[in-house]
Amino acid sequence: MTALWTSAAAAAATGGRITAPWVSDSVSIDSRTIEPGALFVALADVRDGHDFVADALARGAAAALVSRIPEGVAADAPLLVVEDVLTGLEDLGRAARARTEARVIGITGSVGKTSTKEMLRAILAGQGRVHAAEKSYNNHWGVPLTLARMPADSDFAVIEIGMNHPGEIAPLARLADLDAVVVTIVAPAHLEAFDSVEGIAHEKATILQGLRAGGPAVLNADIPTASILFDAARACGADIVGFGANGNEARLLDVQHNDGQTIVQARMTGRDGAAHPLLFKLQSPGRHFAMNGLAALAVATAVGADLALAAADLGRWLPVEGRGARATITLDPVRDDARFDLIDDSYNANPASVGAALDMLSVSQPAGTAGPVGKGRRIAILGDMLELGLQETQLHADLAGHPAMSAIDTVHCVGARSKALWEALGPGQRGIWCADSAEMAGKVHKLVAAGDIVLVKGSLGIRLARVVDAIRNLGQSGPNKT
Repeated sequence: MTALWTSAAAAAATGGRITAPWVSDSVSIDSRTIEPGALFVALADVRDGHDFVADALARGAAAALVSRIPEGVAADAPLLVVEDVLTGLEDLGRAARARTEARVIGITGSVGKTSTKEMLRAILAGQGRVHAAEKSYNNHWGVPLTLARMPADSDFAVIEIGMNHPGEIAPLARLADLDAVVVTIVAPAHLEAFDSVEGIAHEKATILQGLRAGGPAVLNADIPTASILFDAARACGADIVGFGANGNEARLLDVQHNDGQTIVQARMTGRDGAAHPLLFKLQSPGRHFAMNGLAALAVATAVGADLALAAADLGRWLPVEGRGARATITLDPVRDDARFDLIDDSYNANPASVGAALDMLSVSQPAGTAGPVGKGRRIAILGDMLELGLQETQLHADLAGHPAMSAIDTVHCVGARSKALWEALGPGQRGIWCADSAEMAGKVHKLVAAGDIVLVKGSLGIRLARVVDAIRNLGQSGPNKT
């Protein structure tokens, strides 16, 4: 296997000092999960990474990127000493980008970054070597880490770029030196740091500052702030690809749901400049997945992928854990009807993503007719949406009026902010309210029955993963549904 980094190459990239020669085949920031042969990056976060260098080396790390020789580490241990560890990681990311001929795609948006990234991973894997961000590594350390991990022989790379505050996206986009960009959607999120959704749109548009001249910008044409994105793309000379029902280059024509699938009809402008019909399927229901899939196909073809192969491979994509993954929970392995379905969308939440999850639940068919009321029920367990600023109470209450709510039987709520939603629900739909996820986790055995389908959705800080775990523990989890 070709080394990812040699000590000489890493020193040249960072201007750092080598204490002993080393070779690494990966890069890690977590000493607990580090694999032998990795370069450990001693970032300072809640804890100073220098405190874990000795442990990382003992676990087999090839070397550590540090700003000083940590206590308990020999002076001749394999280290790369730099002035600042985060800057050193950025330098590694910049050098990794410069040495590859990969087509690098940057994705941003209030919702759908990770799903679109994973769709692209599935699409492009059949047409070349793909490097993509792990998990949701999309911030000031996640982007350079993803770049630093990129093998030089990659054909494609997919980079998520997120933000919590103004001014975060542009530097990361410039670092990634993007061949193509995607903006999935602009919606209310992180409103503690922004005055309006328009302000969010302007920040999302700064991803274009990292786009190479004339590169494709795949932009959502259906959102109210589309003009902000399109104006910014025109100003930088991007090759604009609008997607959605109002998209000119990638137009969404029809979305149908059938037996857990989404069937999408669209029209895509080809390399010959002509519009071609496009039909693709997804193994998960949801209009938002249809939009993400259309964006993924548009940008994949823009960087040279074959559309027919891409559409076929997209049909094998499934949502990942915490991002809409669906599983069957078997209560009694002897009885075919003693089961229910779980949709785990517990990783994050804002008004747009909760609305999309409710849409997905509304078109999902309950598992059967063995429920306590003679039919399977659609049940939502919704937790607080964080970082919404002064509008948070109203934004939670407004979810009660979402059109998809009419198809949902019962809604349970978790968290102080979600009490506004719970109070806004009609008495026939209002379930229970719990102050925190631990309380809800202790009650789920009374809330879900055979035949039901249950959605769990909330911001990461509300820790609804423990509710998901409690639901899984009610029975035996089957594989993701296909």
